[in-house]
Amino acid sequence: MVNSGKSSGKNKGTTRFAVQPARKVDEVLLAGTFNDWKPEKMAKQKDGTFAASKSLAPGDYKYKFVIDGQWVPDSSNPRHVPNPYGSVDSVIHVGN
Repeated sequence: MVNSGKSSGKNKGTTRFAVQPARKVDEVLLAGTFNDWKPEKMAKQKDGTFAASKSLAPGDYKYKFVIDGQWVPDSSNPRHVPNPYGSVDSVIHVGN
């Protein structure tokens, strides 16, 4: 799940990424075009959800979650695009 804050022009807005794994997991990371696909740790919330916030300028961004080492698209986001590895990346649009 992605919640994007207000962002206009070149101003950055806060975008919150969250995922609720279907099973108990040890670690969830977030990777995408906004961090050169270098996985960053997401914080585990009290309800078991993992979340991370990023300050993003307006534009389109591809991303995936890395759940216990497995790269997976965001199942709660219907926007996906094929990638060169035979799977799909989730896509978010920030801004107008």
